[in-house]
Amino acid sequence: MSFLISSAHAAPAAAQGPSMVTNLLMIAVFIAIFYFLIWRPQSKRAKEHRSLIESLGVGSEVVFAGGLMGRITKIEGDYAVVELNRGNEVKIQRASVISVLPEGTLNNL
Repeated sequence: MSFLISSAHAAPAAAQGPSMVTNLLMIAVFIAIFYFLIWRPQSKRAKEHRSLIESLGVGSEVVFAGGLMGRITKIEGDYAVVELNRGNEVKIQRASVISVLPEGTLNNL
């Protein structure tokens, strides 16, 4: 029956795999990389966008997700009414605003 049993179980102790501390250290390094390259920058961008949305007011000139630009004429909770040009208004979600333009930008276009 010895022909079915491998003799590899008799290998010396020096040929063991990595220790438990090495495995835990490698996991900690992967978590740190994930935190600094993905999670932290994303939360920073979300915080900046949240502050941008909260700073919107009537008269702000904005660019929103569709690429359209306009001036906010009314704010209604989570929505804003944006005047694209005279007599042409659309209602958008405030979260779709990408950036706020400096005053007078729309007049110079």
